[in-house]
Amino acid sequence: MYNMSMVVIGELAQLERIRKVLEDQHGTLLTSDLAKYSIPRTYLSILERTGEIDRVSRGVYLAVTSIEDEMFSFQGRYKASIFSHETALYLHDLTDRTPLSYSISVPTGYHSINLKESGHKNFYINRDLLDLGVILMISPHGNEIRTTNLERTICDVLRSRNQMDVQMVNETLKKYILHQDSNIDQLYNYATRFRIQRIVREYIEFLL
Repeated sequence: MYNMSMVVIGELAQLERIRKVLEDQHGTLLTSDLAKYSIPRTYLSILERTGEIDRVSRGVYLAVTSIEDEMFSFQGRYKASIFSHETALYLHDLTDRTPLSYSISVPTGYHSINLKESGHKNFYINRDLLDLGVILMISPHGNEIRTTNLERTICDVLRSRNQMDVQMVNETLKKYILHQDSNIDQLYNYATRFRIQRIVREYIEFLL
C-alpha cells in the first residue's frame, strides 16, 4: 500500500541531511557531497525553488545566507588542485600579500580548459611528487582545503623563483627561518626529492 506520509518523511530527512552538510561546511555544498550520502540531486532543485540555496558555479551551491568560501569552492570544482607557492605562503602567514589569484599545483598532464582560462597561476608537478608535503588546512571561512606544508612551500618557491617576485622570495625565506614550526631537516629532505638541494642549502645557510 502506498504510504504518502512515509514518502514525505523520507524527503524531509534528505533535505535535513543536506542542510546539515551546509551547516558543517559553512554554507557551501558540493554535488560530490550528495554522493557520500546517496542523496539524489533532485533535492538540490527543491532547495533552489524554496530559495534556500543558489548555484554559484558548476557543482557548487551556496546557502543564500552565507558568504562563498571561494577557496573551498575552487577545490570543489578542480579536485586535483593543491594550493601552493604564493597562495600557500599566504595561508602559512609567510607573506602579507593577499593573493589576487590562486597559485596551484596540479599533476603533469592534467587538462582543464576552464582552469587554463581562469587567470590563476598553474604549476605542473610530476605525479610521484605532487602529494609530497600536502596537508589539510582550514580556509579563512572555516573549511578544509589542501595546501602544501611549510617545507614543501619553500621548495616550490625556490624551484619557481624565476617566476616570482624577488623581494617576496627573500622576505619569505627570512620568515621561514624564524618560524616556530620550521623543520630544516625536512626541508633538506624535500629538496633532495626535488633535486634542488644545492640551491636550498645556499639560500638557507646564507640566512642562518
